[in-house]
Amino acid sequence: MNRGDVGSGNGTKAYRHPVSLHLMTLTVDTALVERLERAEGDRIAAACLAAREREPAAFARPVAAGYACYAGPGSPLNKVVGLGFGGVPAEDEWAAVESVYRELGAPVEVEFAHPGDPAVRDWLTGRGYRLTGFEDVLGRVPGDVTISGGPWLFNDVSVSASPIEELDTWLATVTAGFAATPAFSLDALVRVHVDLSTRPGVTRYLAWVDGAPAGGGTLEVAHGLGEFAAGATRPEFRRRGVQAALLARRLADARAAGCEVAVVTTSPGTQSQRNVRRAGFDLLYTRALLTLS
Repeated sequence: MNRGDVGSGNGTKAYRHPVSLHLMTLTVDTALVERLERAEGDRIAAACLAAREREPAAFARPVAAGYACYAGPGSPLNKVVGLGFGGVPAEDEWAAVESVYRELGAPVEVEFAHPGDPAVRDWLTGRGYRLTGFEDVLGRVPGDVTISGGPWLFNDVSVSASPIEELDTWLATVTAGFAATPAFSLDALVRVHVDLSTRPGVTRYLAWVDGAPAGGGTLEVAHGLGEFAAGATRPEFRRRGVQAALLARRLADARAAGCEVAVVTTSPGTQSQRNVRRAGFDLLYTRALLTLS
């Protein structure tokens, strides 16, 4: 997994970055970060292309080894992902990206992983992009997972894979959890969860307490990585161990699927981050959110 040089992937000059941090048996270096960022870019791009069935303007446009993405008005997927590992974008290419967002009335937001090429970061800030937030990417080797009380019973919470026939229940559960701390409209939350959770390779999960759906989440397995997403708990079931149960089940399934790394993205200092830290996830790197001012 270690590599001294990280190639740009598009014929531009490779660069070195002195990141090498050992967390348990997981070695976090620029090669791993690039791998995770490319997987995240592919995931979001695929969801945006799936959204074209509903939103004709949706797109996933390749740019400098990343993607400029749009899934519809107000979507959390409207952003540029994966920059920093393919050199500085060409001027005309980037001008076209900014133009299409402007025509759609959407801000131009870029996710930039801090181990990425600093020349790209400096180029963005020189164009007027300003820091508007952070995301933390946490990970762990799936390893052994102890689940008490039975195969998929964690304390008093049972967790089951949720089939497509149960999609409405799953959507209602996870959107209720996210809507309690709104950052996007309910309609946008429903759309993004459909786009991300109904693609091949994604398993949806429901956690049940006393026979009622209490929380949900997803696991996407691709290229040896297990991406955890959509973790949410209905407000009335919080502090019942729902997320601990969902994490334990997904870690067990990620291990069974042969995943080398389980990864999850959270906002810094949130309850979600505290939950995943208790499940053995460590901070791998941080993404800066840069928005054109």
